Amino acid sequence: MTNSPITLGAINMEAADPIGLADFWAAVTGATMNVNGDSVYLAPNGPIGFGMFFQAESGPRAAHQAAHMDLTVSWGTREAEVERIIGLGATYKWDVLEEFAHVKWTTLADPEGNLFCVAEHPPV
Repeated sequence: MTNSPITLGAINMEAADPIGLADFWAAVTGATMNVNGDSVYLAPNGPIGFGMFFQAESGPRAAHQAAHMDLTVSWGTREAEVERIIGLGATYKWDVLEEFAHVKWTTLADPEGNLFCVAEHPPV
């Protein structure tokens, strides 16, 4: 039996305002919002994109965020992308620029405080 490749179908997030948070992420990723009641699906934007699904919170938010997304952009474009995403409503948290030779990244928070990184890798 041959295993087929595993790919990311969608990232699922709970939100206080699923439509508002999905609107932010649609602007970040270029995806189109598909609203169904209180939930929203963002289909992948192209063959290398990823889907996102937003639904209402089912309980209190955990005090610690156990996972976060790392978004990758082309080398030399991180600063411009970070500024664009901040303009969409993200909050700047910190940069890690000299710690690793293979990556530079900026950590941001989306409008509901979920951390995510925008990273660039030097060409090989």
